[in-house]
Amino acid sequence: MAKGRILFVNQEIAPFSPDTSQSFLGRYLPAKTQEMGREIRVFMPKFCDINDRKHQLHEVIRLSGMNLIVNNCDHQLIIKVGSIPSARMQVYFIDNEEYFVHGDSLLDSKGMPLADTDERLLFFGRGTLEAVRKLAWQPHLIHFSGWLAAMIPFYLRRINKENAFFSGTKMVITLTDDGFKGPVGGDLERKMKTDNATAKDLRLYGGADYLGLMKAAITYSQGVVIGSPNVHPELVAFAKENKRHVLDYIEDKDEFYARINKLYDTIVGTSKLEN
Repeated sequence: MAKGRILFVNQEIAPFSPDTSQSFLGRYLPAKTQEMGREIRVFMPKFCDINDRKHQLHEVIRLSGMNLIVNNCDHQLIIKVGSIPSARMQVYFIDNEEYFVHGDSLLDSKGMPLADTDERLLFFGRGTLEAVRKLAWQPHLIHFSGWLAAMIPFYLRRINKENAFFSGTKMVITLTDDGFKGPVGGDLERKMKTDNATAKDLRLYGGADYLGLMKAAITYSQGVVIGSPNVHPELVAFAKENKRHVLDYIEDKDEFYARINKLYDTIVGTSKLEN
């Protein structure tokens, strides 16, 4: 097995998030990948109910402070970092005083996205990649999970048009059972246009509902991991029809994580991972 640099972008990570199949995957897969000798970085949103003192989070001054333009307005990007001592793993948090003030809930009581969800999608996707650039840490592969990370492929392509930092970086998406009802709030298509979205981008993301977001992310990814037994069957069928490398769900976690790491080797190529 080759080594390499893997960037994990997760909507949920235990113990910072409630216990779910997605948060456990966010916690244990990066740790297992690191144990296998790979270099990793891990990012997630800094929801306001993640207690800084309890988890000993502190701001990373050299990464924080830039303003990201979303919907023609400046929004400050704040980066914090904490650790999971038992895993010897650091986690970076994307924070902003406006976008992550609703606790860890991304949906209202009816299962609908909150009103500013479109902007949170854009801020989290771009903010994560900009922070990685400031770290000067070039990943061979980005593995992202959770629909809040669905704009990662869009921004990876957009940033590469301006700067070749992520040139050659591949993508893997994990699908879980984290769907929602209806479209995301706001006007995602119009706001993507201000970020130089192409006509293809707008066609893919234009539906702005759960299936649309995830299909767009699958389209721009090379690999798809089925992260739970209850993934929407339409997404699984879409990934296979589009001939992505698909890894089906395996209940045995050690075997599952080992096969995911083999998928990384397949997608990136072992010769590149050894550089």
